[in-house]
Amino acid sequence: MYTLKKSLGQHFLTDENMCRKIVESLPVVQGQQVLEVGPGGGAITKYLLQLPDIHFKAIELDTEKVQYLEKTYPDIRGKLINVSILDTVPPFEGEFRIIGNFPYNISTQIMFKVLEWRSHVDVVVGMFQKEVAQRIASGHGNKDYGILSVLMQAFYKIEYLFEVHENCFNPPPKVKSAVIRLTRLETPAAIASERKFFVLVKTAFNQRRKQLRNPLKAFFDKEFLKDPIFSKRAEELTVADFAALSHKMI
Repeated sequence: MYTLKKSLGQHFLTDENMCRKIVESLPVVQGQQVLEVGPGGGAITKYLLQLPDIHFKAIELDTEKVQYLEKTYPDIRGKLINVSILDTVPPFEGEFRIIGNFPYNISTQIMFKVLEWRSHVDVVVGMFQKEVAQRIASGHGNKDYGILSVLMQAFYKIEYLFEVHENCFNPPPKVKSAVIRLTRLETPAAIASERKFFVLVKTAFNQRRKQLRNPLKAFFDKEFLKDPIFSKRAEELTVADFAALSHKMI
């Protein structure tokens, strides 16, 4: 068997119905390229390997799990990449889709990797800690709405699909879990540049309780700062508002 490593945030899904439900949430077509992130003990991997006519790879940092998967599921041999997703390049040529029970301790970083790879990644189905899933999916005017919400929603449509009970895992995590789906927008937010947009959003939310005029004063000329939008707080602005402001930055 294998051992669970707390250092890697490992909580393995054991509920077969939930495993199937997650896999069924990922739309695939013939010839689809699919990357599973963090297969662990193979809970959803075994169902992904059964999908007909797809090109499948899995990325797993834990060498022990790689060895276990190769012994347990011979079909996966040659399809495993034994590195961290945070330290690698896209594993396919062209577009691919990502699925996984993401390690909760790096799930936010995985989302930034998705943004980096967004020209390759058109759909993501992932299980997250519930609070992180809510943050990604949250709309403006909500306390959960923040940096991750705006950056992901600028490029992807987010669907909050369902929640997963703690008893579906071994060991049961001390946090709630949820599955979301990201589908790349055909027309992403019209930002001035990625650099300007990211800096704008991060700076605005770093002082989220203050009116925007304060944290953003270095980015706009004094006359434009009189605009009423700067009397609002970051969570009151839509993704489109942030995109529009990025064009006005000095």
